Amino acid sequence: MSDDLHETASQTAGPYVHIGCMPNACGITGVFAEDLGAQMLQAETPGQRIAIEGVIFDGDGAPLTDAVVEIWQADEQGRYTTRSAAFSGWGRAAADAETGRWRFETIKPGAVPCPDGTVMVPHITVWIIARGINIGLHTRMYFPEDYDMQAHDPVLARVQPTGRLHTLIAEPGPDATYNFNIYLQGPKETVFFDV
Repeated sequence: MSDDLHETASQTAGPYVHIGCMPNACGITGVFAEDLGAQMLQAETPGQRIAIEGVIFDGDGAPLTDAVVEIWQADEQGRYTTRSAAFSGWGRAAADAETGRWRFETIKPGAVPCPDGTVMVPHITVWIIARGINIGLHTRMYFPEDYDMQAHDPVLARVQPTGRLHTLIAEPGPDATYNFNIYLQGPKETVFFDV
């Protein structure tokens, strides 16, 4: 880096992240019919319907009630798509202002082939922003039923110490719902990726 170019200082998302990203979720209606990312599916979307929900906890164990969560994922065949009207592969949800709980209605993704011939196990990429978080946090959610495949996943193979891998595995719930709580700090801290 040259002496006259300096890195831009990071800033938090601020207390108004919902106004800009999800106005309907914070009661500002009439801007958009629905917030961007609110619907990932259509009636004709192929794949196994699932729901993902969770709470983000701060270092004191309190839920973040002002977080915005985004997810990206492949379709049921392991393809990332940007042109499908039936499935966006991307969603955005606001944490509930009372409980901090967020939720997505989606499909279970397929395994994603890599250019080198390896395969990434079905997963969902999760991105979090909230007041007090300087840079959006990236993590992944994996499915408990894919445990046997996870030992061969090229991304999971890089996580050290391996004793923290469990923080990336969702817990199964009723009615095809997966619970994925995220811990920002402390003994249960979720693995985050520097991307």
